[in-house]
Amino acid sequence: MKSYIYKILIAAIALILVFKFTIGKEINQINQKINYFSTSEGRKTIVNSLKKEIKKANNKENYLDEDEKILLKNFINKVQKELEINN
Repeated sequence: MKSYIYKILIAAIALILVFKFTIGKEINQINQKINYFSTSEGRKTIVNSLKKEIKKANNKENYLDEDEKILLKNFINKVQKELEINN
């Protein structure tokens, strides 16, 4: 009976350690990112980076490549056809 309890305790400790070093580490990183976004400084940084990206996009002459244009056009046409059928 004692060996069974020892085996269960060792397995439980091993399971806790594996969780801590794998999934727990990922969860900790996600929590740090969420905390960064919830601070006013983090939000200001995000807004500034978005503004920079929008400025870069406005300076571009063409937003899409030819293959992207074709894909979007086909998708929009498909959605329009679906909306016409349902009306």
